Parts: sequence; structure tokens; C-alpha cells
Amino acid sequence: MTLPVIDIKDVSIGFDGKSGKVLEVLRNVDLQVADGESIGIVGESGSGKSTLALAAMGYLKRGLRLLDGSVHFRGEDMFAQSRLELERIRGGELALIPQNSGQSLTPTLRVGAQIIEALRLHSVIPNADHSAKAIELLGQVRLPEPETILSRFPHELSGGQQQRVAIAMALAGEPHTLLLDEPTTGLDVTTQAHILELLRDIARERGMAMVYVSHDLGAIARVCDRVIVMYAGEVVLDGTTRQVLKSPVHPYARGLLASIPRLSDRQLPVALDGRPPAPGGAGAGCSFVDRCAMAQDRCHIERPALTPVESGERVRCFFAEQAAELAGVGQGVDPVDVPPSEEMALGLNALSISYQQPGLLDRFFPSKSAIVPTVDGIQIEVSRGETLGLVGESGSGKSTILKSVAGLLPPADGRITLAGGEALATVVENRSSDHLRRVQLIFQNPDDSLNPRHTVAEILAQPLKLYFGLSGEKLTRRSAEILDRVRLGAHYLDRLPSQLSGGEKQRVAIARAFAADPELVLCDEVTSALDVSVQAAVLDLLNELKQKQGTTYVFVSHDLAVVKALSDRVAVLYQGRLCEIGPSEQVYDTPSHPYSEVLLGAILEPDPDVAPVLTADDIVESSPPAQGCPFQRRCPRKIGAICDTDTPPWQTLANGHAIRCHHGIAALTRMQTEEPVD
Repeated sequence: MTLPVIDIKDVSIGFDGKSGKVLEVLRNVDLQVADGESIGIVGESGSGKSTLALAAMGYLKRGLRLLDGSVHFRGEDMFAQSRLELERIRGGELALIPQNSGQSLTPTLRVGAQIIEALRLHSVIPNADHSAKAIELLGQVRLPEPETILSRFPHELSGGQQQRVAIAMALAGEPHTLLLDEPTTGLDVTTQAHILELLRDIARERGMAMVYVSHDLGAIARVCDRVIVMYAGEVVLDGTTRQVLKSPVHPYARGLLASIPRLSDRQLPVALDGRPPAPGGAGAGCSFVDRCAMAQDRCHIERPALTPVESGERVRCFFAEQAAELAGVGQGVDPVDVPPSEEMALGLNALSISYQQPGLLDRFFPSKSAIVPTVDGIQIEVSRGETLGLVGESGSGKSTILKSVAGLLPPADGRITLAGGEALATVVENRSSDHLRRVQLIFQNPDDSLNPRHTVAEILAQPLKLYFGLSGEKLTRRSAEILDRVRLGAHYLDRLPSQLSGGEKQRVAIARAFAADPELVLCDEVTSALDVSVQAAVLDLLNELKQKQGTTYVFVSHDLAVVKALSDRVAVLYQGRLCEIGPSEQVYDTPSHPYSEVLLGAILEPDPDVAPVLTADDIVESSPPAQGCPFQRRCPRKIGAICDTDTPPWQTLANGHAIRCHHGIAALTRMQTEEPVD
């Protein structure tokens, strides 16, 4: 009998609590991975996914210890290996791609040196070929101008570019087994889809096993043969990808799937009520009992075993056969639409932004050293009470526009105006207190915006004191009211950010933004780092606040299904140029620009039977062409020379839906019907 490449038997991992009691993070987990098998591990934050994946390579985070069980990799006990033996295994036979690329990249070494070091240590490629192989690896992960990337330091790359470098480094040693911990979270839809295709193809060619940890069930559906669902440190469901994602027999798995926004309808996903128990707090019965709609008396006093069922899955539930009676998988709720007023809340007037600053040469020879703007000629008006979604690949200028509106990045040209035509100062330091209050920015990572030394009360007090002069009892009462609005409550006031989960920290960041009573809220990837259930709760919260306060949002996200669920209108950006704008349902259901078609075709659905539509020879660009259509080099509908030389005109459809393309609307519609992209 062939031994599994990874064999985890009855593993329990925990830490010593303040009371001296051992608190379990993993409880009696069994997992076997065969050669060439791809397994996905899913579940909410804190379910033990990453702890289990890291344990497979014999690693535990500080403070954790192995309480029971064993972990073997190719027959070797990983927790009995010496440091030298582990170094031999890790990076070569067994490689890890972490969620945070900062964990695998050395900030003081250039990218090329780090990839070449991985090749030297873990590959049999001759030294003379290392540079060429490094360039090949960077090209495989869709990094533009890989020769240039080799000479850069990690801090000179975007977060998405750093993540792709980390993936290239992990592949450099041609590992037999790959552990992936949320590896594509920060990537745009097309890059993510292409990299997952790459990983899937490499796994098949090499017979490489993969263990893929993710809250993105679309990614899991694309690359995994089998799915493990974890809750409160336990495996609650184990089955084939098709079984788990299409007809799950555990109520928790059905709740996770209902938390995912779908492209098929403009609906807000349904968040799971409650939250998972803290480590050691599951009690004697079923760990999911307090959140389960099927719970009965037996569930409170007896812990169910992981038991095979007729369909072939293993499930930890006494009443698995009744799970099909719960709410349908993917069944969402319609957002409460608040008709936008005719009053303009934000105007972007011929906005151009550049990270490159003019130098001495530009003053004397402006025509020979012209700077190509990062964002150019953006003309958009957002109505009061409207949610505008900004979508596009990494480098399309979405976050750049938000930073400029927030006053963090002055535009090179154009104007930014608020309601009534009031011009916003280009630099935040020059803005009036009223303008600062009216425009608030919520960052992607709350850890970057919440002071770790301040309590929640101190964090909320800053805008309340600054803009409204509150103090004493009024300040405390108002802070408690704001926390209630984001569904946290006054008992969170004394907590530090380190005492909050990721979803709770993001709610505090939202609460601080709304404490200023803003008119315009800029949301920059505010749900990308959250698990699907917390994401659903945050989307519902944003929609509720919009309904009650008439808030205007500009919402940036790589997750196009999230954008569709929340947005009234969508603006599609490519290389800092606007190419399509219109009502959300029209842009999604009938994309009229070739780039929108490519973008939407790459979306990963949480369904193993739905494959993304990708162009095999699709190229990556680092900057737009100097003239003509910005999408000319990648366009599957390119006409000819006119696309290379002439700026495409705007063409208007119904209800303000417009595209910028040389193709006529009728011609594009006919081609999309008769000649779909391969």
C-alpha cells in the first residue's frame, strides 16, 4: 500500500491559557494527502486552517505546542526532525506560499538574488542558467518586465507583485508538495485565474500534491480535488469538491456557501449568525450548536464523530440528512436600494495622477521627456446616496484615485469637487476641517490604520473630539452608539486592536469613519482579507448604513461579485484609463467593452463545473501605450491600425451606460454572441 505524502493522525495543538488550562486550537484532526492530490481547507478565520497547514511542515507558531497525535511527511516524523533535516525538506521537497509575502521575502535583498538563492539551494539547474530560470519563473506568474523586477527590492513592488514573487520562489525548487496559505488573496481576478491555472497544470505534470488554504471558494473549486471544511479546530466535513460545494451535508458548510456573493444575481449574501467559539470554549457537545438552525438537545451534550455518509463524504453531524432542508446554497437577499439624489456628491473632472515627478530635464525638454500619467483623463460624477464600484486589474489606478480624492496623492491635473461644486484641496493638510470630516477613507488592512496602543474608545474619540468637540459622558455615549451601529456594542470600548478578530477590527475602522458623519466614504478593498461570512456581514453593514444615512460610497475591490452586490454603477479601469461605465447590472450582464469581457470572464465561481474564460496568450503590461487605445495590445477584438494610433471615442448606450472603443456597439454585441473568446 502506498503511503500518503502527508499523514496527520489524531493531531491536537493548543496553548496554555492565563488560568493554566490548555486551550485547544486543533482537536483530534486526521488528514491524509496522496501524491498528486490537491486538497482545499476552508472555514472562517480562527477555524485552524493555517495551523493545520503549517503543522504539516513541522512548524507551530510561537506559544503553540503539539498536544497529541503525529505528523509524517513521506514517512518522516516532522516533529522529530533536527533543524538541518527540516531545512533540507522545507523549500525543496515541501514548499510553502504564505498569505503575507513579507514572511518569505527578505527586504534587504533584491528579488533576483532571492530567487537565485532558492534555485541554488533546492534545484539541480546549473548556476549559469539561474538568471534565465528566474526570469522564466517571474514571467510564469505574470509579472511585467521580469528582467526589471529582478533588480528591484521587495519594497519597490506592489503587494500583488510581492505575492507573485513569493509564488515564483516556492516553485523554484520544483517541490513534490506545495502548501498554499491564502496565496492569491491580494491578486486581481485575471492574475489569480492565470496563476491558479499554472499551479493546476504544474501539479498535474509533476504529480505534485497541494494543500490549499483559502476563504476563496472559487479558487478552491478550480484547483482542488477534495475539500476539508473546518470549524473551531475540527474537521466537520470531508468530501470531493463537487459534493462539498454543490450539495454539502453539514449546516456550517451550507452557511459558508450562502455567505458568498454570486454573479448570477445582484444580491447581498447572507452572513452566518453569531461567531465561532474561542479556543477551548466549544464545550462538550457539537462545536457548531450555538449557530445551527438544526440543533437539538443531543447536540448540546454529545460531540458528534466524523462519520461516513452514503454520498461518500465524512461529516461531523448527527442530522446530516436534514441539511438539504436548510436555505438554498447561494441564496442571498436583495439589497435595499436607495435611489440616488440628483445632487452630485463627488466630481472627478479630467483627473490625471502620476507617481513620477517632473525633473530638471522635463523643464528644458518637455516634449522629449513627457511623463505618461498613471491615471489620465478620469471624468466621473457620483450622485449623493450612490455606490460607485471601481474595478480593474492591479495597476489600473483604482486605489490611486481613492488616495487622490482623500488628499494623500495630489493629482497632476484636473479638479476634485464635492456637493455644490466645492473644490477639494489637492493635499490633505490644506483641507478645511469640514472637508476632512465629509470625506473618509477606509483602508484594506485595518492593522495599517488602527493604532495598536489605543483602545477602541480612544480610536473613536479622535474624530468625535476633532469634529464635534465631544467629551466626558457625551463622548462615551456617542462612541457606544456608533459601535452599536456596526454591531459590536459598548463592551468593546476598552479593548485593544490585538484583542479583536480581523472582522471586528474592520468594523472598528468602519465605525471610526462613520463617527465623522461623512457624506462620502472611500472603501479600498475593505473586505479582501476577510473570510466569506465576515465579508457578508460587513457588506450588509455598509448597505444598512447607506440606507439609514444616505451615504455615498466609492467602492474598490478585486472581487467583482462583491462589487456587483453592493454597487449601483460600475466604472471599469484599464491602465488608469476609463473604458466602460454604467449601471451595475448592465455592465455585468452585457459587458460592452472587450476589456470588461476579459475581466468578467476570469471570475472564479464556487462551482467546479464553471471554468473561467481565459486567453492563453494574454500579456501583462506595466504601462499603457503612448497613443491609441490603452487596451490595444491585449484586445481580442482589435480592428487594426486605428486602435494603435487613435484614442477611441466614447459611445453611449441606454441609462448612462457608455464605453470607449473603436468598435460600434452593434458590432461588439454581434461578435460577443457569435464569436466568444476562447
